[in-house]
Amino acid sequence: MPDKTVAIIGAGPVGLAAAAHVLDRGLTPIVLEAGPAAAHAVRQWQHVQLFSPWQYNVDKAAGRLLAAVGWNSPDPDVYPTGRELIEDYLRPLATKTELSGVIRTDSRVTAISRVGFDKVKSRGRAQAPFEVRYRNGKGEETLQADAVIDVSGTWFTPNPAGGNGLPALGEQAHADRIAYAMPDVRGSQRSRYAGKTIAVLGAGHSAIGTLVDLVELAKDAPGTQPIWLLRGHDPAKAFGGGSNDQLAARGELGMAFAALVRSGQIQVETDFGVTQIADASGRLHISAGAASARRQVIADELIVATGFRPDLSALSELRLRLDPAIEAPVMLAPLIDPNEHSCGTVRPHGARELAQVDEPGFYLAGMKSYGRAPTFLMTTGYEQVRSIAADIAGDKDAAARVELVLPETGVCTRGGVESIAALPGCCGGPVPARVDSCCADDAMAKAAGKSGCGCS
Repeated sequence: MPDKTVAIIGAGPVGLAAAAHVLDRGLTPIVLEAGPAAAHAVRQWQHVQLFSPWQYNVDKAAGRLLAAVGWNSPDPDVYPTGRELIEDYLRPLATKTELSGVIRTDSRVTAISRVGFDKVKSRGRAQAPFEVRYRNGKGEETLQADAVIDVSGTWFTPNPAGGNGLPALGEQAHADRIAYAMPDVRGSQRSRYAGKTIAVLGAGHSAIGTLVDLVELAKDAPGTQPIWLLRGHDPAKAFGGGSNDQLAARGELGMAFAALVRSGQIQVETDFGVTQIADASGRLHISAGAASARRQVIADELIVATGFRPDLSALSELRLRLDPAIEAPVMLAPLIDPNEHSCGTVRPHGARELAQVDEPGFYLAGMKSYGRAPTFLMTTGYEQVRSIAADIAGDKDAAARVELVLPETGVCTRGGVESIAALPGCCGGPVPARVDSCCADDAMAKAAGKSGCGCS
């Protein structure tokens, strides 16, 4: 088999795993990372703890590379923080193994095409190498590759506040008082939120975790008031799987959050589809509904935790088949449709579902492959890139083989657990942050707990 060069866009957990599997197949990876170091997106939520323990967070091929340089693997039953994921796994993987020589940081991909072919030209297209353009401190650079795996994620393209998929009126004008995803409200950004009224929009783990943290912040900073803006009408749907969740920490989150809502420590506004954001006397007036029946919440800051979407701008010269609604590969979209599936009901998949038949050799993987669907698991990403690397190497049997079994976790299912409101919060103690590798746009969450009651 002749050596092939594989361009990998993104040096997060799945991107580095892709590079490890490509190396394992005797191919040559080149990893282009937009940030100043590997795992740049993970650094944005390094204050958060994962829901899944180490045993689910280390890719097998990556683990073999690390073992070869004397890496001591962490306790498989311990839940790492984002910072620990970087320091104890991703940083040594990127700097101390064979991958150190193939990662190019500060290299933002701006466009991908075929050498000598625009999007319209067909004859001979599949045999032409890919041309990948990227920008670094020296300017614009180009490299050629036989295959491309785009694992650049969705973290830096959050969904807007508007319920129609567009920014709410006034959202961009008041961007200085709006944050997205899950800011570190009790740590590095404490001064921004302490003692203020904070509206949090969203129903997933990012929103729930932030609201729980704001309640904790209020204990040390009187005057901190969290308001939960919920587009739907049933708060119980956000409480998760409770004691039925196979990841216990996630179940504890739902129970703790339900207890806080029940106690009145979080103001809840249901059926609140944000339409307009305005300023009045230095405060945000957040409105929902049409002018004739408008409801309004007044807050000092707004945190928008409504998920993410892929940035496809660099791929405009490629022939991609994407689902028009989910923006995922057409063969994958029915398997991950959030209207029908939770992260636990998405079956493992690989090159077959992720390949682009009109652009052979190009694959979307990781969170980006899920488009707008919030059902992604990091371990699913590892299985994706294992299969893709085998496919690029010509091992079709290995590419088709499924090497991952996922449990039904419960937390991402629609409808929640009816009995959750009757359950007490775990331990009744402080609520540290946690992040789950499940659900791209609901990626981050927190769980209540302390030692002595099954909480880690």
